[in-house]
Amino acid sequence: MRGMAAGLLLALTLLPGCVRLIPDTGGPATGLPQPAPTPSIANAALAGVRLGTSPAGLGFRDDNARAALASFITSCPRLTRRTDSSGLTVPSDWQPACSAAATWPVADATQFFAAHFETAEVADGSAFVTGYYEPEIAGVRVRQPGYDVPVYSMPPDLVRARPGDAPPLPDGRQPLGRYDEFGVFTSYWDRAQIEDGALAGKGLEIGWAADPAEMFFLQVQGSGRLRAPDGSVLRLGFAGQNGWDYTGIGQIMRDRGLVGSGPGQYPASMQGILRYVHENPNEGRALLRQNRSYVFLREISGEGPVGALNVPVRPRTTVAADPAFVPLGAPVWLQLDRPEASGLWVAQDTGGAIKGANRFDSFWGAGADARTIAGGMAARGRALVLLPKGTVARLNNR
Repeated sequence: MRGMAAGLLLALTLLPGCVRLIPDTGGPATGLPQPAPTPSIANAALAGVRLGTSPAGLGFRDDNARAALASFITSCPRLTRRTDSSGLTVPSDWQPACSAAATWPVADATQFFAAHFETAEVADGSAFVTGYYEPEIAGVRVRQPGYDVPVYSMPPDLVRARPGDAPPLPDGRQPLGRYDEFGVFTSYWDRAQIEDGALAGKGLEIGWAADPAEMFFLQVQGSGRLRAPDGSVLRLGFAGQNGWDYTGIGQIMRDRGLVGSGPGQYPASMQGILRYVHENPNEGRALLRQNRSYVFLREISGEGPVGALNVPVRPRTTVAADPAFVPLGAPVWLQLDRPEASGLWVAQDTGGAIKGANRFDSFWGAGADARTIAGGMAARGRALVLLPKGTVARLNNR
């Protein structure tokens, strides 16, 4: 949602996420305070893992466990096939739990997690959690007066460099960009260039939004809905991102002294940033362009936004995580200073700003309540990853 994830606001950056849904670039990030960057560690196995509290002693809520079990079941076809870049598990580790989950009585979901899992504390277990949601903004399929902000689908000239045409990224992949008229690989158009018309007239418009600032945040979330005056809705999901790094607008505002409770200052939240942009349209437009990252979207249908596992993300159940530190599809227990975000979640998404051990972005669904909770979520506490029984002992006996 997203990416992108959703995304969705951090270090007073901005959301994640979100729902950015689907993948390797772009995604949730938020505009709330974030912890200082930690030294780079490749994955969870190298960060250190120790056995945590028994699942039976965590005090799962019945409703929370039932929702987590449903999401875990949808994740199983991916969990049992995909490579786990965290270094914690291999696909076959998940087969017993996934086989049992398919026929497990929903009413006894708490016992399922106690019977099939142990908990693992990665690094020091200190968690930081933000939120993302599925925004709904004013928009239409066909351009009309008052709806002038294009919603672009993935451009065909946005590609990864051929080997040898550009240095690879730290993860070994080739960078995203485009080939110019001379066949030379170069960076793709950034946000300002796209807003100034770099993609206009290419037939990529799949909708039109009314408010550029609201559209910016829909992109940050990685998915959302356009609602037309006649009540019709166009649902949008993450399709891709232009290859530029995400820049947190909230941190820029903080650096400029715009965040706070004094005169001329704004709250450290998505809502605060929107208010600043609406009250200062010229400065606000320039501010948003500091984030050169741009998210492309696609029309979606079905149960809900789709996350990095290519399964629907569910409100109050899905979190975005860094797959280098949490196996995507794994349950996660969060004990936080925000009770509404504490409990059992399932890591089904990723986000461009969701990096490192115990860094999560919680998905809250759609609507006004979801927007308020996600926009103000900045929780700290403890995280435990639920892994198949015996995993921690195997890791520590290598």
